[in-house]
Amino acid sequence: MTDHEPNSSPADHSSADSPPEWTVKSEANDTTLVVRGRWTIDDGATLSIPAGALTPSHAAAATQTLHVDVSGLGQWDSSLVSFLWTVKQAAAKANMAFDLAQLPDGVQRLFALLPAEPEPPAKHQQRPFAPLQTTGIIALDTLQEVGALTELGAETARGSIKALSGHGGMRLRDLFVNIFDAGPSALLIVSVVNFLIGAILAFVGAVQLRKFSADMYVANLVGIACVRELSAVMTAIIMAGRTGGAYAARIATMLGNEEIDALRVFGIPVSSYILLPSILSLMLMMPLLYLYGCGMSIIGGYVVATGMLPDVTGAGYLNQTLGAIDLHQFEFGFAKSIVFAIMIGLTSCQIGLSAGRSAADVGTAATRAVVVGIVGVIALDAVFAVIANILDI
Repeated sequence: MTDHEPNSSPADHSSADSPPEWTVKSEANDTTLVVRGRWTIDDGATLSIPAGALTPSHAAAATQTLHVDVSGLGQWDSSLVSFLWTVKQAAAKANMAFDLAQLPDGVQRLFALLPAEPEPPAKHQQRPFAPLQTTGIIALDTLQEVGALTELGAETARGSIKALSGHGGMRLRDLFVNIFDAGPSALLIVSVVNFLIGAILAFVGAVQLRKFSADMYVANLVGIACVRELSAVMTAIIMAGRTGGAYAARIATMLGNEEIDALRVFGIPVSSYILLPSILSLMLMMPLLYLYGCGMSIIGGYVVATGMLPDVTGAGYLNQTLGAIDLHQFEFGFAKSIVFAIMIGLTSCQIGLSAGRSAADVGTAATRAVVVGIVGVIALDAVFAVIANILDI
């Protein structure tokens, strides 16, 4: 609030330049609040009147009026308005009328914007214990999310068919950029994680299998576990945390910047223009990253096994690995990696599209995409394990 100074005579300048102070003067029928000095927050102005300052001892009659004397008032800011507003509340409790006539015009205009009484504190709504209602709400929200995800997948599939026929809205430049982000840019972290996974499996297997003089079967353990399960799952988890979160944050940012709204206004399908390159790049790169992760896991197991087990040679380890892994194991992991890619791409894009428009919502969308992606990968892997058991794969 800009400081103000009322018109005053030269005799009042001494009191107008003094520190802020106030006094209450009681008369037969009226009470006067005298305000003097520079009433600004920098000068230490009081923001509220103490409790009990306007007691019945100052106001004997119920019909008294509280006047305000501002003849000695100097510069003022919003601290004066805050103080006088609390004075008005105290006067109302003391059954006194509050006279605003002598206040400066600026104070009166600000008073007109204030509520008549303070707002009561908000009451927290207590939700009754209703387990059936809560379960129903969760079920309906889950069905709504599944429906939205299914609709988004159908739109993306239709957009991919149009793109193959040359009539889609996808740009090849966007596809190549997403392929680079989802593929070559992720090679380092995929290499490190899968190498360490293979090394850990080989170390644990070597410690246990050495007790039974079955050192050579470390290669079987590392090869089958990584090709069948761990390489696909760990690569998908990496992509869910790295690429899925980036997709959700990017789309949520575009939503907050109203870029998504602009595309819809111009009739450009969002599913083909933005979502299809992201999902298609994951579908193309995830199987390749899975195969690359399998190789890095086997190399990690090779390094640990040949270093820890004196009876295991490099050629023997590779020969044992090739004998333990057949083509069906790669086919199973290859199919899982494609399904993981579709799930991560669709859920991340849907979370980004359903996010809010603030900066905090972008971070929330990215976090939610990572959590949903990781949990979804593990859940789908459990489903694949059941299917493999039924089909005896």
